[in-house]
Amino acid sequence: MAEGCLKSLKYMLFVFNLIFWICGCVIMGLGIYLLAVNNFGALLSSLPSLSVANILIIVGSITMVLAFLGCMGAIKENKCLLLSFFIVLLLILLTEVTAAIVLFFYENQIDTYIEGDMKLGMKKLQSENITGIREAWDKIQIQLKCCGVINSTDWGNVVPKSCCMETPGPCHSPNYFQKGCYGLVRDWFESNFLIIGIAIICVSIIQVLGMSFSMTMYCQISNNYKSYEN
Repeated sequence: MAEGCLKSLKYMLFVFNLIFWICGCVIMGLGIYLLAVNNFGALLSSLPSLSVANILIIVGSITMVLAFLGCMGAIKENKCLLLSFFIVLLLILLTEVTAAIVLFFYENQIDTYIEGDMKLGMKKLQSENITGIREAWDKIQIQLKCCGVINSTDWGNVVPKSCCMETPGPCHSPNYFQKGCYGLVRDWFESNFLIIGIAIICVSIIQVLGMSFSMTMYCQISNNYKSYEN
């Protein structure tokens, strides 16, 4: 009976981690694609490496390594690997909970910081004319049909052509995109807050299931070893 239960857990954990590994590949592939298409991280002057593409690549890599660890632990019935898998998943879950709490209590401060940092990057661009930041702003304004952080006035007297709507008239104030890029992204998150919340909860449930499978299998292997010793 115990042997059959252990085999069931073994295959369940293996399938779970195989799906987990495939998801990691997809996430990392999406991150690499976004990195090749754009470099929106350059919009943040203090954290130029912090972009959706880089975050996806890091998350995808961690997911793939973690899933491989879980698969090997399940197939080999290795207590050390199973325990490591459980601990890493627990740390990730605690990090997510901590980040959610910080975001909830310091939402306004974070919002003000990001907005101010983007405006600081725009001022730096106007004085130094950095090619990478200029290209990043042009791409995001053309793709999202937006202008500046909040609106076109963020650019001062020199508004880039990427802010211009496709109109036959000259490119001046009435023909600029009306919405700011950061405001547009922020509004999207606010309007899709419920969907994002449900997605985060689903991911957390999957992580808890993985932790439960690994710890149950770990305990089952420990009990079997004790039975053999007795």
